[in-house]
Amino acid sequence: MDSESPGEENKTKSKTPRKTKESLLKQKSPAEFFAENKNIAGFDNPGKCLYTTVRELVENSLDSAESISELPVVEIIIEEMGKSKFNSLIGLVDRERIDAELYDDYETDKARQKRLAKEARAQEIQAKNAAHGKKVTAASKGAKGRGEASFYRVTCKDNGKGMPHDDIPNMFGRVLSGTKYGLKQTRGKFGLGAKMALIWSKMSTGLPIEILSSMRNQSYTSFYRLDIDIHQNIPHVHLHEKRENKDRWHGAEIQVVIEGNWTTYRSKILHYMRQMAVITPYAQFLFKFVSDAPDKNVTIRFARRTDVMPPVPLETKHHPSSVDLLLIKRLIAETSKQNLLQFLQHEFVNISKSYAERLIGEMGPDFSPKMVVKSLTSQQIVRIHQLLRQAKFDDPSGDCLSPAGEYNLRLGIIKELHPDMVATYSGSAQVFEGHPFIVEAGVSVGGKDVKQGLNIFRFANRIPLLFEQGADVVTRTAMKRINWNSYKINQMQDKIGVFVSVVSTKIPFKGTGKEYIGDDITEIASAVKYAIQQCCVQLKSKIVKKMQAREQQERKRNLSKYIPDATGAVYNVLKEMTHLHASKKSRYSDDNEELLRKVSAGLITKETLSEKLAKHVEQVDFEMALEYATQSGVSEEPRETIYIQSLEAENKAIDLCAPFFVLRVFQ
Repeated sequence: MDSESPGEENKTKSKTPRKTKESLLKQKSPAEFFAENKNIAGFDNPGKCLYTTVRELVENSLDSAESISELPVVEIIIEEMGKSKFNSLIGLVDRERIDAELYDDYETDKARQKRLAKEARAQEIQAKNAAHGKKVTAASKGAKGRGEASFYRVTCKDNGKGMPHDDIPNMFGRVLSGTKYGLKQTRGKFGLGAKMALIWSKMSTGLPIEILSSMRNQSYTSFYRLDIDIHQNIPHVHLHEKRENKDRWHGAEIQVVIEGNWTTYRSKILHYMRQMAVITPYAQFLFKFVSDAPDKNVTIRFARRTDVMPPVPLETKHHPSSVDLLLIKRLIAETSKQNLLQFLQHEFVNISKSYAERLIGEMGPDFSPKMVVKSLTSQQIVRIHQLLRQAKFDDPSGDCLSPAGEYNLRLGIIKELHPDMVATYSGSAQVFEGHPFIVEAGVSVGGKDVKQGLNIFRFANRIPLLFEQGADVVTRTAMKRINWNSYKINQMQDKIGVFVSVVSTKIPFKGTGKEYIGDDITEIASAVKYAIQQCCVQLKSKIVKKMQAREQQERKRNLSKYIPDATGAVYNVLKEMTHLHASKKSRYSDDNEELLRKVSAGLITKETLSEKLAKHVEQVDFEMALEYATQSGVSEEPRETIYIQSLEAENKAIDLCAPFFVLRVFQ
């Protein structure tokens, strides 16, 4: 029978459902959250992880050096480590494969023959293309198996501020702790810095990070070997010691071993370093990629072009129109001011004492200037928030911002691209949602290693943005909102470089990766368009004058080309006139008779006529060139010898800064 016995039925009914694990309340640490969602911080895949690690370390080094007004010197070395080298580093013995079919890169004899035949056909096509002078593309290599990962030791050394010995563990081993939090212009996007590189190192290699650091005039260097406890978000120190600092070196040297992919992200990393050299021409970079294969080795030095640095960004207070309820509550909890009047006056920008009194009067009878700010109720705080959102305030100034400056932007473009002509523009401070921002732009034409068409270089808070370019406000403005032809620039054929740098206390990034600025903020979109247009206006003037000079040169060439024919024809006419005059068949005026006598006596020949015509053409060309030079402001006086001081020399000097140059007066 199919029916169950009564005992079995009762046994089944007596069972109670167990509480599933999903119903238990769990808590994640910040480190655990970012480890599971590493793509948010730019660690999408091994190649992107290598790129982001380099970027974070370089930007930390620049911030550190600039904070003490030290001209940055940054060395970045990427050392490729094969599987065997990595295994020996961690003390793991290599083993031969026993079951080959177990691995994901295993291929059957039939598949291998098919692949080899395909590669042979590709090589044959490449050989034909090379014979006909066509472009030859590199043969694609088979993808590595998942187990055949590449590992890299990334080392970054700088001459920056250094770190206090006791703070190093928390600065590297505790996520969301750092020195860059606050309302000011910063290079960082998340405040993670090298912490995310350490998390990726722990996930991919299990190896700790090594830090060597020393501060100015410190007699010792601090050495730490540490990693991070992901679940508790606390540092785990393997080794820490103080070493003698004989050279009085200051700065930091950070070394981390991670999984990565140099092949796919090589161009991105080098492009990033090049763009960083453009926006920071006062820094010196040394980049090295070291591999066991000598043909893969790369060494690039980006030399310093100037020693004029932008000012250090200043921390500022919040603008009243940009705050929310949570921020107001936090400011109230942290303020040292006693009453409401002092709180409004000192915790926000652009609220004077008289204006604060007017605001308090508008809040209602429950408010007074002398009331204790920490005694405010939730309802009263909501009233303050509503009034701050509705009242009008002066825009914040851009004094807290630190743009690269036209001088540095122009130098960087010239240094890296060597363009035929360049124009730059720096706008005044503007505001969106209570946050000040400044847009700087540069447009170049021609240059070295520049493709035809638009080449767009984007910067936010003086760091390059390389990904998601199509959705960015700079790209859309340059592509769709600028009529290049009206500025005598051919968008398709000319080599155009468009450089736009936006600095702000809050960059309105879009997307989880924070790689582009949205096109939906009218204030920024308008400022970007205006800045590019101002550069184009400058270039149009230069291009028109260059076209006029080219036309003058063409006219001179055409005139010179016809000098022999014109000389021969004029001389033949003169000879004929001389014969007619000698036979008294024709009579001429006294001036003409004098000319004919010179022809008859051999004083005027074909050669002298040719020489006179050539001089006339030169004179006309000189007069036109002089007029062009006068219009363009070029001096005809001889140039004086200028002796440029070495950047390394220590001299007391006063800098007189202008947008396009810096006049240095030595004392």
